[in-house]
Amino acid sequence: LPGPPFTHQQTPHKMVYYGQTSCEQDTERYLDVMKYVFSCYKKEVPLIINTMGWVKGEGLLLLIDIIRLLSPSHVVQMDVCDWKAMAPLTPEHVHLRAGLHTKGKQQPKCKQLDVGVAESWKCSEGEDASLPQYKLLYVHPEFPRAGVAGEARVHSGILRDMSILGYLGHLQYPDVGAVLPLHSLVPYQVPFSAVALRVIHTDVAPTNIMYAVNASWVGLCCIPDEVRCQTDGPVLLTQTPVCDCLGFGIVRGVDMEKKLYHILTPVPPENLRLVNCLLLGNIAIPNCVLVGQQGIEGEIPYVTSDYNYSI
Repeated sequence: LPGPPFTHQQTPHKMVYYGQTSCEQDTERYLDVMKYVFSCYKKEVPLIINTMGWVKGEGLLLLIDIIRLLSPSHVVQMDVCDWKAMAPLTPEHVHLRAGLHTKGKQQPKCKQLDVGVAESWKCSEGEDASLPQYKLLYVHPEFPRAGVAGEARVHSGILRDMSILGYLGHLQYPDVGAVLPLHSLVPYQVPFSAVALRVIHTDVAPTNIMYAVNASWVGLCCIPDEVRCQTDGPVLLTQTPVCDCLGFGIVRGVDMEKKLYHILTPVPPENLRLVNCLLLGNIAIPNCVLVGQQGIEGEIPYVTSDYNYSI
């Protein structure tokens, strides 16, 4: 554990690509993702759940949902210095308090989620959730400026870029001294018909989908359904799947004539054979990757300063 996370990245046992840095726009899918990942936990070893720092408004209600869903044995609540707005999350408090998608003891009828993965969230009318059985460990820091949100947001963006750069570092050849720019690496060629495509965070017209995907960071995923292509165009999903993500890559080019994606990824070939879905989220390639490439003559592709701030 010593050192920043980007210096010692590990391959997850189970991972889903959520595609956004905040779950605020789609909390139901966030809970479905969390439940999907948690389902593979065999309870053979201790599990530490690192929750988000969003503990105001709907974030607090979502945290109550998470405690109900995952039934932890201990909850560690770290208070913020000089801020008393958040009550201690005792089992009694969670038992009585309504969450974002679940109801407390005093409101017996649960809101039903539309997604099939959340079947076990549904409660029959008149049924009360049992009192949570966990121990609350309450930590109150004495040092000033603990938990200042604004600084954390800036730092998290920098650390996220460093994590992406650390991940891309696995593309480098170990026996080459100099760092090779991405445009000098040989990409995989993936036929349009071999993978399904989905943009997670926004609606994109099918005619513009390739503009969105080109030069983008994508999750390399595995959906249980077989990918079937009726035409020579890309296979587009109508809904965002909750499925295994095996790693990440960059679509460094799209060949419209040969119907091929050109993808750079450090995921080993034996895992790539399982990939049949590309998910594009709201995670950008760090700017330094695009503007700092060596050996490019003339204008840098995909980079411009000629734009209108009013658009």
